[in-house]
Amino acid sequence: MNAPAPDRATQFEAVRQSGVVCRPAHQGLIRVAGEDAGSFLHTQLTNAVDDLDTGAARLAGYCSPKGRLLASFLMWRDEEGIVLQLSADLQPAIQKRLSMFVLRAKAKLSDLTPARAVLGVAGASGAAALQAAGLPAPAAPWASAAAASATVIRLPDGAGLPRWQVVLPAEQADEVQAALSAQLVPVDAAVWDWLEVQAGVPRIAAATQEQFVPQMINLELVGGVSFRKGCYPGQEIVARSQYRGTLKRRMWLIHGEGEVPGAATEIFRPEDPEQPCGMVVNAAAAPQGGWDGLAELKIDAAGGALHLGSAAGSAVRVGELPYAVPFGDAA
Repeated sequence: MNAPAPDRATQFEAVRQSGVVCRPAHQGLIRVAGEDAGSFLHTQLTNAVDDLDTGAARLAGYCSPKGRLLASFLMWRDEEGIVLQLSADLQPAIQKRLSMFVLRAKAKLSDLTPARAVLGVAGASGAAALQAAGLPAPAAPWASAAAASATVIRLPDGAGLPRWQVVLPAEQADEVQAALSAQLVPVDAAVWDWLEVQAGVPRIAAATQEQFVPQMINLELVGGVSFRKGCYPGQEIVARSQYRGTLKRRMWLIHGEGEVPGAATEIFRPEDPEQPCGMVVNAAAAPQGGWDGLAELKIDAAGGALHLGSAAGSAVRVGELPYAVPFGDAA
């Protein structure tokens, strides 16, 4: 058994001072196997898949015909096919929906979640700890490397700190986590959730399905949309938002006090109490107290007073993401 995690304040301090290891929560995995796995997914997702090799991971979205996101993925290729990582509460329905469109393609989808575990590693000591445990530590964001039956993916920094994800057989997870804990502090999944928010990479869950066109939550800014690939469900609407200047909403980092709000909690402006101007995408407890989150907002609302849940709700302030967000009418 792994040692229990220290108190939350100590956990956050460890992120900054040394490094941490944890098991991220709410992760589902879909395996897409078969010789047509790449070409099939290429016709369904917002990002290119047919040229995805074993040295890279990518983000992607899966849209309805109306261009609204049904799911968001981290995807990579291993020796058995392509893996799609998504919110666990969406995994069964998305696997079923994608399977409906396989038709004559030589591709088979299965639930990989029970067979694999995901470990999160973050902080200055992360690379050394991975290497000491016999695992690779890719240096560039979205680089992927395999060692035996494990895949290690370098994720974008969270709060300015390097992060990696290790995907390995479930029966090996305790042993590998214990080896990593020789140099890293074990922390709760909530700390990882905060690092994900700080990275500015959104995750669609059941509560936010069909709420956003990809650009509304910056999916193309973080590499999750290709505008050079062929058609996919909703492609025309996504392209129109990009090239015709029709986008009026974007995603920002926000902070609030009190309890962490759930995904899809609405945000209001005092001057327009009847009409929400935005929605929480993801949120997590913050080290300084309160919570940090990612929120989709009307572009013209991002610079003004904002309140959670209602125009009389607790105040929300907008912060800065680790990448630039375009202002104005154009995407």
